[in-house]
Amino acid sequence: MAPMTPIATETLRAWQVQGHEFVLIDTLPAKSFAKGHLPGAINIVSDDILARAPALLPDKHIPIVVYCASTTCKRAGRSAERLERLGYTRVYHYVGGKRDWEAAGYPLTPISDETA
Repeated sequence: MAPMTPIATETLRAWQVQGHEFVLIDTLPAKSFAKGHLPGAINIVSDDILARAPALLPDKHIPIVVYCASTTCKRAGRSAERLERLGYTRVYHYVGGKRDWEAAGYPLTPISDETA
């Protein structure tokens, strides 16, 4: 099995700005997701990915980007491996996660902003 493809902050931001079709998954616990996540992300906790991904992501060929808190966080890497085991063919790992996103000057979105 080929390793998941890393994706850089600039590439991920360009995908968002250009309206590239992909699914962005925050693999952190719900509490962390609620405090702030990358714009457009959905929350599937890494431990739940095997159970929830098939129902939430029926298209196995859509690009999927997974991330967590930072380069030291292992949740996104585990999630990417699990998605590939499930047969997803275009899995990207945003290794820097929320820390690199914020360091690049991009905002996080808290849940309260989405529902307001």
